[in-house]
Amino acid sequence: MTTPAEMNDFNKQVVDEFRANGGKVGGMFAGKNVLLLTTIGAKSGEERLSPLVYTTDGDRYVIAASMGGAPKNPAWYHNLVANPKVTVEVGTEKFEATATVIADRAERDRLYAGMVAHAEGFADYEKKTDRVIPIVVLER
Repeated sequence: MTTPAEMNDFNKQVVDEFRANGGKVGGMFAGKNVLLLTTIGAKSGEERLSPLVYTTDGDRYVIAASMGGAPKNPAWYHNLVANPKVTVEVGTEKFEATATVIADRAERDRLYAGMVAHAEGFADYEKKTDRVIPIVVLER
């Protein structure tokens, strides 16, 4: 089991690599679309930065609150539900966006299938958990 401190160190390394290489990262993220999502903490009110794999649907960015198939949603998900105004970094571009949780199950399933097609690990995450992994779209 990964501790929160280990996860923070891992995320910091990914963020540093992302920013040093114009949005490109290697390791487990090699060949994957990665964005940086900045949310405002639901309780703390502080900025929280998370590197996430994404796909696109038209001009929308699509992310999954998978947390590797954990039994609960990641903190960033709770933060954007509380405050849907977020900052997104893709490549060398940084912009403000609005996060929307996809409530319609058919739409959610279609978008999640796109995540699985991009990064096969998402199929395993769904098998590991009893929860329906939320899908979130980010729009400018």
